[in-house]
Formats: sequence, structure tokens, C-alpha cells
Amino acid sequence: MNKKGTSLFENGLIWFGAGVSLAEILTGTYFAPLGFQKGIWAIIIGHIIGCLMLFFAGLIGGKVRKSSMETVKQSFGSKGGLLFSVLNVLQLVGWTAIMIYDGAISATSIFNTGRWVWCLVIGALIVLWILIGIKNLGKVNTVAMSALFILTIILCFVIFNDGTFTSTISDEMTFGAAVELSVAMPLSWLPLISDYTREAEKPVKATAVSAITYGIISCWMYVIGMSAAIFTGESDIAQIMIKAGLGIAGLLIIIFSTVTTTFLDAYSAGISAESIFSKLKGKYMAVAVTVIGTIGAIIFPMDDITDFLYLIGSVFAPMIAIQIADFFILKEDRSNKQVSIVNLLVWVVGFVVYRLLMQVDIIVGNTLPDMLITLILCVVVNLIVKAVKKKNWFHFITIIYPLDF
Repeated sequence: MNKKGTSLFENGLIWFGAGVSLAEILTGTYFAPLGFQKGIWAIIIGHIIGCLMLFFAGLIGGKVRKSSMETVKQSFGSKGGLLFSVLNVLQLVGWTAIMIYDGAISATSIFNTGRWVWCLVIGALIVLWILIGIKNLGKVNTVAMSALFILTIILCFVIFNDGTFTSTISDEMTFGAAVELSVAMPLSWLPLISDYTREAEKPVKATAVSAITYGIISCWMYVIGMSAAIFTGESDIAQIMIKAGLGIAGLLIIIFSTVTTTFLDAYSAGISAESIFSKLKGKYMAVAVTVIGTIGAIIFPMDDITDFLYLIGSVFAPMIAIQIADFFILKEDRSNKQVSIVNLLVWVVGFVVYRLLMQVDIIVGNTLPDMLITLILCVVVNLIVKAVKKKNWFHFITIIYPLDF
């Protein structure tokens, strides 16, 4: 008997929860130096680029019914893909710790019982979410998301109605850097989305719903953060909630937004761990990641995540570019190989190019140029290698420059 997949509504709820995030709000505060109008454009352009890549990543997993890290093996080989599984687990452990830390810091601002207490509370709730399981979260998520939706509207009303415009425009951040910071958040979900679209009844539609829902909600969170910094002069969202009298309601926003987002990180870390060690049970690995993240949030300070976001971009932007080239253009599946040396070398070039582009202010950010360069390089190099193996240079030349005889 076939198991029923997740519905479009359930996928939308999952990615609504991913979008409603303190990390997004806090990142939005960095856009204040651009001013409101330029900041809005940077947020929108960045999210269009990032969510388009998110859609392609989810579409691959949805079509082949494989997890994110299993689809990576189609481009890098069964062993080569393990590198990205390890990198993905590490970034997800990092995200889990950062999200718990941010949630605990904000919760402490409202009810000062100590950061470590809130770290434990949030960590315990994430574990509960994991044990309930993604397919049993429909009703729980509906209630949680409805409450979050109402409370974020209240937060917007407080910021725009009670705030006073203050000029924050400066040269502290360039437009290109802001676009890249906007791209970085959806990009951080690239190695996760297929973990959910593979379970969908209608994978193509579910991927579109997931990317669009996340894009809209994430933009909204960025705008809340930026507007808070511009209109209230306050970058601490918890303090805004206190001033507005949103004590308990504010605490609910903080806790549930942190839990619903971090659940996705921990769950996908478990799935990625399964692709490294097949005998491991993903659910219990997700619990272990949550425990490690909780301990990390208690011990280490994690206030500035911009470098972390750029590192994620430099690792996963060229990775997904190669996957897109292989799946949609070259139509190759390399999972039967141990390692695809060619694609790994192309990825290294893509990684280096991204880091070099960080030194240049490009109006569309670094990710889009880097992905285009990596994608073209992947296609050209693989066609050359294929032609050399066949010892058919004429065939290669006619692919690149079609001849009309």
C-alpha cells in the first residue's frame, strides 16, 4: 500500500514556518543603512534569485523522489556526494545552535530567567517536533502557524504605526552586499528542500508552493527587521515587543518561530546523516543534532552570522549550479560512479570564484554570477571530457558551433 504524500497545504505550512524566523528578522536589521526604498529592492531582488535556485533544487529531489543529499550524489558520485553531506550536517548543526541562541536571547529579554533556561526549553520543544514527525505535524503546524501569522501582523502594526522614521542611510553597506545577504538565506535552504519535496503528492507544484511561500514570508521578515531599525531605531525585536506590551504574545512569536524553523534544520541534518551512514536512523540523529546545538547555544556567543551566511553561499551556490547543469542540461546521473572528479574540480573553481567575487561590489550580488560561471564551466568541461573519451573532437565542435552543411 502506497503511503500518502504531503499535500500542497502541508508543504506551504512547512515553508511558512521556515520563513517566520528571528534569523531573518535580525538579518533584515542590517539593511537599515540603505534606507527603506533601496533596502526593499535589495531584499526582493535577492529573494527572487535565491528562491529561483531553491525551486530548481527542490524540483530535482521531487522528480527523482530522493533526499537533498541523495540528489547531490547524482552529480558528484556515491562517495563524492558524502563531502557535501558532511558539510551540510556541519552547517545544520551551526544553524540549529544559532537559531536556539537567537531565540533564547530574545526570550530572555522578555522573561529574564537566564539564557540557558530558554535554550533548554526551545531545544526540548524542537525534540518534541522531531518525534511527532513531519507527516503528523499537519494539525500542530496549522495551529502554530495561525498564531504566528496573527502575531507577526500585530508586530508590523506596532512598528509602522507607533514608530517614527529616523534617517539611517550611510555607506556602511553597499547595494550589492545587501542583495547577497538577501540571497544567502534562501540559499542556506538549498541542501534541505528536497528532504520535503520528495514526500509530496505533487512534487512540482509542491516545490513551487514551497519556494514561493518561503520567498514571500522571508521577505516579510527581512522588511520587519529593516523597518524596526529604521522606524524605531531598535534592532532588538524583543525590546520592540516589550515596548508594545506584547509580553506573552511576543514570547510565543519568539519560541514558536524558533521551533518551527530549527525543526527543519535538525530534521534535515538527520536525513543527511543517513546518507553518510545508512545504518543511522535519521530521526534520532536529528535529536542528537538538537542536543549538540542546544549545548553550543548555551556555551558560545553567536551574535553576528554574516560570515557564516557567506560561507554557506560559497559552498552550496556552485554545488547547486553543477546539479542544475547535470540534471536539466546534460541529463547525466553519476550516482553509479564512486567520485566525479570533473565535477568536484568544477565545484572547487566555483568556490574560489565566489570568494573572489566577494571582493567586488556587483549589483546583483555574488551568487548569480558565480552560479552562471560554474554552470557554464560544468557543461563545457563535461562535454570536452565526453568528446575526448570518444576521441571525437568533431562531435564536440559541432555541439558548441553547429555547422550547416
